[in-house]
Amino acid sequence: MSHKQIANAKGQNLAYFHHQGTKDLPTVLFCGGFKSDMMGSKATYLEERAIARGQSYVRFDYTGHGLSDGDFVDGTIGAWCDDALTIIDHVIQGPIVIVGSSMGGWISLLCALKRPERIAALMGIAAAPDFTGRIYDELPDEQKRQMDEIGRAEIPNDYSDEPYIFTRALLEDGEENFVFNGDDVVDIRCPVYLVQGVLDSEVPWETASFISENIASDNVIVEIIKDATHSVSREQDLIRLNHAIEYLNTQVA
Repeated sequence: MSHKQIANAKGQNLAYFHHQGTKDLPTVLFCGGFKSDMMGSKATYLEERAIARGQSYVRFDYTGHGLSDGDFVDGTIGAWCDDALTIIDHVIQGPIVIVGSSMGGWISLLCALKRPERIAALMGIAAAPDFTGRIYDELPDEQKRQMDEIGRAEIPNDYSDEPYIFTRALLEDGEENFVFNGDDVVDIRCPVYLVQGVLDSEVPWETASFISENIASDNVIVEIIKDATHSVSREQDLIRLNHAIEYLNTQVA
């Protein structure tokens, strides 16, 4: 199956796969992580399981990721959220179970705030809302100098030979798109399922509980996996994620 393309508001082509299901179930939309793409094991496994139960499913690449147009270093949280909204507004019809992995968890929360009438349920996988807020303080001195002098810093990537590149624009835009930016409870009221590994070295495992405690929904499940890392992609982890989607399907009115 070949991918499709749709232009975002800037005229950049977003690559995506859209499987049309046969059952009366919400569409699952998978939002990947920072510098990840739609070919990852979570995105493709969950697609396989959705197809098996007759559920519509969409996975896509943000600009600067995978098969989509654009350069990664030009990306920001706001731009990538707009990419997700392009898919929501112009590719998918009806209610959505939005699934966000790592940074995709942040994107998913933003989409739930911006399109509450479309997002029927939300699942976060090691969700990392507002993560740009701690990047600068955690940079080694050399990378801080890079950021101060040239507006970008390179950090080794445990998942690829290519380093993570953080830009000043990413950090400044990230602050403008913080979800948890004050004492007010965030107005997300749909059913939410959060999966988090205790051995996650990138997102503190307590983050899932923090999200649960600071959104308005009274239907939130937090599933902590003691021996899971940030990727949450072992076979047993993938089975758990699929079960979470099946549960959320039952919660959508």
